[in-house]
Amino acid sequence: MHSLNPKSWDIFCRVIDNYGDIGVCWRLARQLANEYQQQVRLWVDDLEALIRIWPDALPLDHQQLANVEVRQWPVAFPADTAVAQVVIEAFACDIPDAYLEAMAKHKRAGSAPLWINLEYLSAETWVEECHGMTSIHPSTGLKKTFFFPGFTAKTGGLLREQHLISDRDNFDKRLFLKQLSITQRENTLLISLFAYENSAVGSLLDGWINSPLPIHCLVPHGKILTSINLHTGIELAPNKPFIQGNLRLEVIPFLTQLQYDQLLWICDINFVRGEDSFVRAQWAGKPFVWHIYPQEEQAHLVKLDAFLDKLLAGQNQEFASQIRETWHHWNESKAMRDYWPELLAHFSEWQQACKDWHQLLTQQPDLASQLLTLADKPAL
Repeated sequence: MHSLNPKSWDIFCRVIDNYGDIGVCWRLARQLANEYQQQVRLWVDDLEALIRIWPDALPLDHQQLANVEVRQWPVAFPADTAVAQVVIEAFACDIPDAYLEAMAKHKRAGSAPLWINLEYLSAETWVEECHGMTSIHPSTGLKKTFFFPGFTAKTGGLLREQHLISDRDNFDKRLFLKQLSITQRENTLLISLFAYENSAVGSLLDGWINSPLPIHCLVPHGKILTSINLHTGIELAPNKPFIQGNLRLEVIPFLTQLQYDQLLWICDINFVRGEDSFVRAQWAGKPFVWHIYPQEEQAHLVKLDAFLDKLLAGQNQEFASQIRETWHHWNESKAMRDYWPELLAHFSEWQQACKDWHQLLTQQPDLASQLLTLADKPAL
C-alpha cells in the first residue's frame, strides 16, 4: 500500500532516441497521475516527439494532458519554478542549474526533495548491485538515488499499468485491423516491423518472399521505411502494399502509444526497437526481435547478450542458438534470409519461451509502484 497523500513529482526528459525516452517518461507520468493520483509535471525539450505518440498534445509551453501537467523545457529555465517533492532526472539528462539551486535552498530549509536518476534499462548483472545506490552532489550536498529498471526482483522492474494484461486479453483484433483498413488472410503470420534504419532488412524481406508460410507484415511509418524503399525500389505508403511471393507488406500510419501496444498484441511476431517498444513487446507475450539502440565500440551487443541470457535460460540449446544468432544478425546488419526457415521450425518453442518470460515478469513489482515505495520511505 502507498500513502494516501499524493506527492508532487517533476520528471525531466530530453529526447534522444526519437520516441524511446519520451515514451518511457510519458507512460510513467500518466501512470503516476492516473493510477496513484500523484501530482505530476513533465518537462520535455522536444514537444514534437510527444505530439507524435499522443496527438492531443499541442506545441505549447504549458498544457494539461491526461491529468499530467506538461511543460516545455526552456533553455533559460525559470528560477522561480516551484520544486516538487520528488524529482526524476530521466536517463541522466541533467536537471537545469536554476532548478538544482532551488532544490538546494529546500535542503538548507530542511525539506530536501527526493532526487532520483531514472537509468536506462539493462539486463546486465551489475544493475542489481547499482540499483538504489546514492551519491552526494559535490556543491549542494543533495543526495541522488540511482534507480535502475530491470528484469529481476533486485531491480526497479518494468513499467506495467494495472490493467495492461486484462486489456490485452480482452482486445478485439478484428476491429483494430478494420480501423486500419487491413484484411488479414487466413493461415498467414502477422508481423509488425518497427526498427532503426537497417541494411539487413533487404535479406529479411527476401526470406519472407520465399517463406514456406505466407507473411503479412505491417510497418508503422518510421525510419526503417527508408531501408525498405531502397530494397523494393518503390515508395511505399499506406494503402499501397508491396506484394511478392509469399510476402504482403503494408505501411500503416505512425501509431499513438495505445495503438502501438494494440498492434503488438495482435501480431504473431514483433520487431521492436529502443527501450519503450522493447518492454511493450514483452507484455504482449509474443515472439519478438529487438533492435537495440546502437552504441560506440559495440557496447550495445553486450547488453543484447545480457538480455538473451535471461530470456533463453533453460531453453533447448539449438533453439536458443538460433534466436541468439538471428538477433545478432539483425543488430549487426548481416544477412537474415537463411534464418527465417529455421525460426519457423522453432516457432512453437519461441512462442512458449516468450509466454514463460512474460509470466515471470508479471510476478515482479512494476516500476511505478517501486518508485512510490521509494517516495514513501522516510528521508534519512
